Amino acid sequence: QVQLVESGGGLVQAGGSLKLSCAASGRTFSGYAMGWFRQAPGKEREFVASITRGGSITRYVDSVKGRFTISRDNAQNTVYLLMNSLKPEDTAVYYCYAGVTVIKYEYWGQGTQVTVSS
Repeated sequence: QVQLVESGGGLVQAGGSLKLSCAASGRTFSGYAMGWFRQAPGKEREFVASITRGGSITRYVDSVKGRFTISRDNAQNTVYLLMNSLKPEDTAVYYCYAGVTVIKYEYWGQGTQVTVSS
């Protein structure tokens, strides 16, 4: 089992920045690919970003490319999502996940709310 706890969400003005963190406990963190999804009110959960176990390969949904950066610190058992140039349409609950590959969504955190005001 892997337990995931997100933090770092909040209210920010458009154009601002936030850095989300997802702390993992349980099994060996470095053995899991990690990523982020988000879910806006009334919408389906959508993929945002992922990072491989070693951190060498990252992927992003087109709408956040150039603005968001995913990273991980295997020594700290934490994955991060740095979000710059935030837009109101980025408002959502952000969830981190862990899996043996980037497309295996085996474990989920409880989510953290990000609200971007215009």
